[in-house]
Amino acid sequence: MYRLLFAGDDGRLYDHHTLRATGRTGDRFVELSGEDMEKLPAGASLVMVPGGVPVGMTREGNFTALEYNPWTKGRSWAVGALLPQGYTRTYLPSFTRSKRESVLPLLGYTAVACREGELYAAVRRTDDPEQWDPVHYDTAELPLLVKSKLAISPENSILRHLSHCALDYHCFTAQNIFYGRWEGGIPVSPACNARCLGCISLQPAECCPSPQARIGFSPDAAEVAEVAAPHLKNGEGAIISFGQGCEGEPSLAAGTIVRAMKLIRAATNRGTINMNSNGGYSAGVSDICCAGLDSIRVSIISAREDIYNAYYRPQSYSLADVRYSLKKAALLGVYTSLNLLVFPGLTDRAEEVAALVNLIEETGVKMVQLRNLNIDPDLLFQHLPSAEEDLLGIPGLIELLQKVPGLKVSNFSHPVK
Repeated sequence: MYRLLFAGDDGRLYDHHTLRATGRTGDRFVELSGEDMEKLPAGASLVMVPGGVPVGMTREGNFTALEYNPWTKGRSWAVGALLPQGYTRTYLPSFTRSKRESVLPLLGYTAVACREGELYAAVRRTDDPEQWDPVHYDTAELPLLVKSKLAISPENSILRHLSHCALDYHCFTAQNIFYGRWEGGIPVSPACNARCLGCISLQPAECCPSPQARIGFSPDAAEVAEVAAPHLKNGEGAIISFGQGCEGEPSLAAGTIVRAMKLIRAATNRGTINMNSNGGYSAGVSDICCAGLDSIRVSIISAREDIYNAYYRPQSYSLADVRYSLKKAALLGVYTSLNLLVFPGLTDRAEEVAALVNLIEETGVKMVQLRNLNIDPDLLFQHLPSAEEDLLGIPGLIELLQKVPGLKVSNFSHPVK
């Protein structure tokens, strides 16, 4: 039996001796069983769910909220795990919250439990987590590496911005620029053509606060190349990616990216130039692909227009434009991926999966990257059209995707050159 794991108001973790652990998918609570759980991955962290009262299951099979800690007689709080890269969440924590509580922070809470003194999480490993293991980041030498690179290019606005991201936001793709390895992020666009419900760089004042600030400047092509070329030329498994969490839609800065790519490729043919995009501005995507882009990852939550629009709230494009961008990129020889925003109870609906597979086959997508969507579940489902559909479960979704001929299922971008 997996026991309910919760936190006391003394900040300590407790496991309940009689209540069984439960998880949430969509608006349903379920008991967590052996097939749902894996040992808590290395690099995962446990956090309290603000205002969340944990829900467990009695021996009689009834769901019950545990408002008070039977050991301390104080309040009890729901807990969840924040996962490292390489793992896909299968259930959210189950909890209840007062309607007076503010919207949850934009975090990917994952159901956790305790069994025989060990911690487990509702996850599936879907990629090799080695390069994104936190042990490789925030090392003692990072501040010196940042200082040294800034000393070489003190006027470069991108490097100054990335130094803040690396040291203050602890952004791994920003840190990789200074470590000189793997995937490094280069933000270029302060503008966006969507208003995503779970945007992590710009939120309405009445919603949850964004975990980082969007760039407020437009770098020039020379600045981009000054950062990108050395990274690609000398970095281990080097990728540079446009389209970071601290910017808007990179294809809106197509002119800058195209000019920068010419400068980069004049300096080196090594490494992978990637763009993370919503794919909505198909003219910009096409220009960048024609200029020699190696790979593109297009973000999507659903291949069904009503769900897509409810989350992305596009300003000047439609899902049809996204499909066109994927087809055009593939036609131009660019390696195409989907950045699939995975949410238990939504992404694993039978009709969602069918529409997604149809999109993949229609556009020739080569890879699906499963990304745990960070958003308050109540906020998300409040904005989505109501639906009563069969759930395949996240493991079922993964298994079906793995059966699509020629499709790779992973969690993050890989070098293609």
